[in-house]
Amino acid sequence: MTSIVNSVAYRDGQDLGEVPLDQISDVLRQPGTFVWLGLHEPDDVLLLKIQGEFGLHELAVEDAHHAHQRPKIEAYSNSLFIVLKTAQLEGGAVVYGETHLFVGANFLVSVRHGASSSYAQVLQRCEVGNKGLRKGPGFALYALLDFVADNYQPIVAQFEQDFEAIETDIFKDRYDGLVIERLYMLKRRLLELRNAALPLADISAELMRLHEDVIPKELRAYFRDIQDHVSRLVGQVDGMRDMLTTAMQVNLALVANNQNEVVKRLAGWGAILAIPTVVFSLYGMNFEDMPELTWRAGYPLAVGATLLGCVFVYRRLRRAGWV
Repeated sequence: MTSIVNSVAYRDGQDLGEVPLDQISDVLRQPGTFVWLGLHEPDDVLLLKIQGEFGLHELAVEDAHHAHQRPKIEAYSNSLFIVLKTAQLEGGAVVYGETHLFVGANFLVSVRHGASSSYAQVLQRCEVGNKGLRKGPGFALYALLDFVADNYQPIVAQFEQDFEAIETDIFKDRYDGLVIERLYMLKRRLLELRNAALPLADISAELMRLHEDVIPKELRAYFRDIQDHVSRLVGQVDGMRDMLTTAMQVNLALVANNQNEVVKRLAGWGAILAIPTVVFSLYGMNFEDMPELTWRAGYPLAVGATLLGCVFVYRRLRRAGWV
């Protein structure tokens, strides 16, 4: 079946070779043996077959068939069901997928949905040094979780580059809707990555504290390393989100400050123009008892006084930085 990526049995860390699907239940009865089965978007028929071979709970199998599950860990009678959110870069864009894991004392089943890197390299890396596989499916589970966590880091690095690329446009004193939109989209992508990565730390913490039948004590340090790794990554994401929020606020503050400067200049010129407006408005009123109307020097004095008043107000506003 094309949905089966690998189906390998191990005993004491040694590769026993491929196991046909119909023989998995027989292999699981052998002492000291565990099976690592990898699936990619299996159909209902295959999942029902897997359920029968491994004795999986029907509710967990139902969740594994339908993607778009939230990251979680659930315990059933003979196995754990873990949902992970995977992420990877494709052409500069971040695409998300899901991985569903069934873990028991003598088996590990991984079910990939959507965009997700193949776990073949994880299998090969574990087989190179077979000391880890001697610890059973718990170590294989650690290797998968660690691989998923490692794939988050290049995305954070890409986000940092994106932020640096638009950082120079942030501190401009003019409004640029495109910059604000880019900042908002970057902040949204950071939140998506945080929501995908953070549950992995909670899952690792639970695996350290509980489920000794699957995760022996000597493996707990490995899951603590994953938890620390994810916690640092989430800290990076939170720090970048705070920087983005601050940058958006600074940009808006600079725009508002520039608008205030424009308003100040308009108000300054309005104050200057108010002087001739008042003076010449007086001459437009129809009063007979205005002695300067018949005074030969009245017109030049009125114009001169208006100009002097305008110059005086202009110099005062210039000194105050309003014009």
